[in-house]
Amino acid sequence: MTSVARLPRALVWAGTVVFVVAVALVLLMVVRPSAASPSGSGASAGAPSESSADVGFARDMSVHHQQAVEMAFIVRDRTEDEDVRRLAYDIINTQANQRGMMLGWLESWGRPKSSERPPMEWMGHPVNASDGSLMPGMATDTQLDGLRAASGRDAEVRFLRLMTVHHRAGADMARAAAGSAATDEIRELAAGMARAQESEISLMADMLKARGARP
Repeated sequence: MTSVARLPRALVWAGTVVFVVAVALVLLMVVRPSAASPSGSGASAGAPSESSADVGFARDMSVHHQQAVEMAFIVRDRTEDEDVRRLAYDIINTQANQRGMMLGWLESWGRPKSSERPPMEWMGHPVNASDGSLMPGMATDTQLDGLRAASGRDAEVRFLRLMTVHHRAGADMARAAAGSAATDEIRELAAGMARAQESEISLMADMLKARGARP
């Protein structure tokens, strides 16, 4: 049971998540009227092309972030450990915010938020995962079910291991976008993502070690 001392922090974080989602929705509504081009193609004038690193990264990383947020919400409810819960809240807030930004850019560019193109095609090596995951680093349904069924230290270790793998692949994708995207917004966001996720990978290694577990 969550203690009274912890309740205000949980409420504050929950409110922050709601605010982030609300801002993202407002952004989508604001940019929608200018998304279409005069030609009716749906793409804004001067927008990155459908096959560009900018569009591919924004689309694929939005999906990648969505699962990270999902895993963070799961572990938040499966442990009472303050360090793990704090990390989960950080991931929820940061990646939900970044996801809203990327979806907003896709909207403003007049590009669809989903595509039949293979994930990571923009990186030159489209994904055809055989383990049931959508992209490198993403957890499978079986792994997510295992996290949902766990609690306490078991849930903490499962989460830290899954998120470490998730972050490694995410950082690789972000570095690729930082080096190949044409827009300043994607290059800068991707570079910041790579730095932040590498820092959290180091933090999670220490957290696993403290729990007597390997990455």
